[in-house]
Amino acid sequence: MSLPSATTPAGETLAINVTVNGTLLSLNVEPRHSLADVIREDISLTGTHLGCEHGVCGACTILLDGEPSRACLMLGVQADGADVVTIEGLANNDGTMHPVQQAMYEAMSFQCAFCTPGFLMSTIALLRDNPSPSEVEIREGLSGNLCRCTGYQSIVDGVETAIRLIASNSAGIDPVGEPT
Repeated sequence: MSLPSATTPAGETLAINVTVNGTLLSLNVEPRHSLADVIREDISLTGTHLGCEHGVCGACTILLDGEPSRACLMLGVQADGADVVTIEGLANNDGTMHPVQQAMYEAMSFQCAFCTPGFLMSTIALLRDNPSPSEVEIREGLSGNLCRCTGYQSIVDGVETAIRLIASNSAGIDPVGEPT
């Protein structure tokens, strides 16, 4: 799909098909809207937070085709044909928390929770790619996410709790929390 030209009239929309949290959606989106705007405004999933809107803070991190991505840095039209997982897509089908959510809860990893969605999405990708990271690897893997409240140690503790929780279940996790 080609990107809209600079001469696309204001208010014009483009049709896209995107799978969000396992549901295929057909949307008409304004070419100028970021993927974060589309997720929050057009789909009404407000768990993806907007912080800096420059890709620095990580609050808007989602999984795009399985990879952590900053939704504020992408245009919504660029997600045409993609698979997007947001924080709302993490809970298991029965409503129980994803193992990473449960671990962060148990470790009391967050205070204000504004950064939580981005940290959770980044943690899921980190543990999918490296099921047993060292503390240094955890800190490096989450270095693209900023938190102004915790000092990060409780977040690292939450990731370490997630590692133990996942290992005790003797199963890996996929991006939407179903056992592999």
